[in-house]
Amino acid sequence: MQAQKDTVIASVDTLPGNYFLLRSVERNGETLPEIDIKEVVIIGRESTSKKFPFYKYQRLVFNLKKVYPYSQIVRARLAEANNELMKLPDDKERRKYLRKFEKELFGEYEDDVRGMTITQGRLLIKLIYRETYNTSYELIRQYRGAFSAAFWQGIARIFGSDLKAEYDPFGEDAIMELILMEIEAGNL
Repeated sequence: MQAQKDTVIASVDTLPGNYFLLRSVERNGETLPEIDIKEVVIIGRESTSKKFPFYKYQRLVFNLKKVYPYSQIVRARLAEANNELMKLPDDKERRKYLRKFEKELFGEYEDDVRGMTITQGRLLIKLIYRETYNTSYELIRQYRGAFSAAFWQGIARIFGSDLKAEYDPFGEDAIMELILMEIEAGNL
């Protein structure tokens, strides 16, 4: 009798084949069913009555998708350069290696970076900080010197950017962080 009842329920089901496998978990002496669900992130609205415009969000997603791979490249190449610099015995060899390394990078990525918009450049500066925990200014100063860093900071300021900009995933860059988490998860 019970078997007939189960088959009737299965034939009435509108979504056959869609089911969740529950696993048993023991908590406080009780065995309970459990299922994994996706993480949900909730962000409170700003105090103003204006909503974040959807077109701005779409534009931010577009720009981040274009710029994020370059920040990953910067992180990887920086680690590669640091490992190689640790192996070199003296400053002369290090300077020679850095000149060669810089020339290779410019040859490979200069056209792509020059083709970026000012907004994409600002995002890249923040993403470099996110990936390396160093501002772009600090990286230039470390590898090229204080004069070069000051020069490029001046150029950036002319275009309304700041090489000393830091990434704040819990403050002004919270929406960027959520978008980046979606990109990293492969959802965008």
